[in-house]
Amino acid sequence: MFSVKKMAGVAAIAAAGLVLAACSGPSADNSTSSSSTAAAAPSTGGPFKVAVVTHGTSGDAFWNVVKNGAEQAGKDLNIGVDYFADGDPGNQARLIDNAVAQKVGGLVVSMANPQALQTSIQNAVKAGIPVVTINSGEDSSAAFGAIAHVGQSEGLAGQGAGQRLKAAGKTKLLCVIHEAGNIGQNQRCDGAKQTFGNVSTLQVDISNPTDAQARIRGALQSDPSIDAVLALNSQVAARAVDAAKEASSKAQVATFDLNADVVAAIKAGTILFAVDQQQYEQGYLPIVFLKLYKENGNTIGGGKPVQTGPGFVDKTNIDTVAPYAQRGTR
Repeated sequence: MFSVKKMAGVAAIAAAGLVLAACSGPSADNSTSSSSTAAAAPSTGGPFKVAVVTHGTSGDAFWNVVKNGAEQAGKDLNIGVDYFADGDPGNQARLIDNAVAQKVGGLVVSMANPQALQTSIQNAVKAGIPVVTINSGEDSSAAFGAIAHVGQSEGLAGQGAGQRLKAAGKTKLLCVIHEAGNIGQNQRCDGAKQTFGNVSTLQVDISNPTDAQARIRGALQSDPSIDAVLALNSQVAARAVDAAKEASSKAQVATFDLNADVVAAIKAGTILFAVDQQQYEQGYLPIVFLKLYKENGNTIGGGKPVQTGPGFVDKTNIDTVAPYAQRGTR
């Protein structure tokens, strides 16, 4: 039974989510897509079951932290949590369909490609399964019938990154997009353009990190006036740092999201800052919200997203954040 005392604690957590300042975990060497037929992580908790279906990939440092948050919330709240990840939108839709067929009590879904998931999510809603969207697809969340969206408004985060780079005296920015079809990445670069001004974009493939590094190096060599690189992923950031060294470029690197390499690079001064969307909360908070919705009819956000970012990690606060990144919660 969910006691009054525990309900008050959960409500406090949910309230805290509304006032969050609007990335992180063990580093990974690659990010190959997992198969939609792969088994979920072991279910945790009690009879209320939630399926978490993300566009992350197996072993990815960022999504490991989301998974950690969701599973910890399941343990804390006695909720069964099954975590699935697949970078292919079609496979992700099938994972959602499978969860609906199994009549889960709630769904948590990231929407890097909202249109590919629309039918599956709307079918879940029609089946009476509450859905919370996370991380990507904020603009489509309410339209698809989700009860809440938890994440970072990517355009605003890009604006913040652009402002910081401009304040650092940078004049020409290369924004590196590493995942074709992910609307959030384009929104980040577009946001940076709004506040920074002189921004060009470069498309690379995160699944081929050697080629990504070569492409960044080539861009810096062909345009020596580029003095800043904005990576949209912690693994790409490490490649960008190496590319700048190889190109003998003066460009400094900033990035979205944290991992162990980014923490070390911020301490060493080779990365200026990381935009931190606190993805542990993107895993944890939706489980809280689904619990409150099921047991108390609560909704959150008033139709607006619950913001987990952007926060910024630089030399001024890296020593505080580093231990949390080490344990897989930032």
